[in-house]
Amino acid sequence: MEPQPPSPAPQVVAPDGPLPADDPVIFTLDLRGLRRRWSGAEARTPISAEAMAGADRRAQAFGVPAQRLMEHAGTAVAAAVRSLAVDLGRWGSGPILILCGPGNNGGDGFVAARYLAGQGARVIVVFVASEARPRTTESARNWDRLDGHEHVTRMHASNARDLSIIAQGIEKAAVVVDALLGTGTRGSLRDPIRGAVEIVLRARADGVPVVAVDTPTAVDLTSGEPSDPVVQADLTVTFHRPKSGLLTRIGGRLAGKVLVAPIGIPPEADRA
Repeated sequence: MEPQPPSPAPQVVAPDGPLPADDPVIFTLDLRGLRRRWSGAEARTPISAEAMAGADRRAQAFGVPAQRLMEHAGTAVAAAVRSLAVDLGRWGSGPILILCGPGNNGGDGFVAARYLAGQGARVIVVFVASEARPRTTESARNWDRLDGHEHVTRMHASNARDLSIIAQGIEKAAVVVDALLGTGTRGSLRDPIRGAVEIVLRARADGVPVVAVDTPTAVDLTSGEPSDPVVQADLTVTFHRPKSGLLTRIGGRLAGKVLVAPIGIPPEADRA
């Protein structure tokens, strides 16, 4: 009997379907379509901020690069921002303003800026921090990738004067994206983050929709309790699993509508 050729390796299909950065149709979907696309992530058991941080660390230990997790997260945010703007008739009506903090939440915002610009949006992305560079390797790399990018204006706001310039004409923005802080907020916010949150609040008061990345800045992802001041979002894009803090009465009110996007954390790294 002639030897048989080896069987082909089984195809490994992600339980969530195509992940955001690998999804060829993600920028054609409305918000309902995105929710259906990511229904597997939304159906998971809610977790705390600490549990999510552990899942993120274990995913990297299992070989999923942090850069890839950020790429999926930022792509998901960009798709949601575009869908919201289209739904509200604001796509192309003005620039999309993305306020980014010094950590990985800001890095997600930098990725979102790149994808939104790739869709033809005018994007103003502001690095809000007293330091000159983002704190993490992944965030710094995505900040650098925006340098010279068509349709993207990069700015650094380290003090109240810088923020006052950004606040001028805020009502002309199509959407404001809050990528300032994710988890770990304790107590009252300090400048320049505090001043940036006040810009977000002013924009929303002027009728500009606000999209939060992972959580509205100053809302605790575990308890839902806010610090001061706190962002109130129209839409929050959180990642991998629903977060317990966004399901509370206060957290849910501040988050607005919530989308849960998969970012590629493998089952073996995940513990509810």
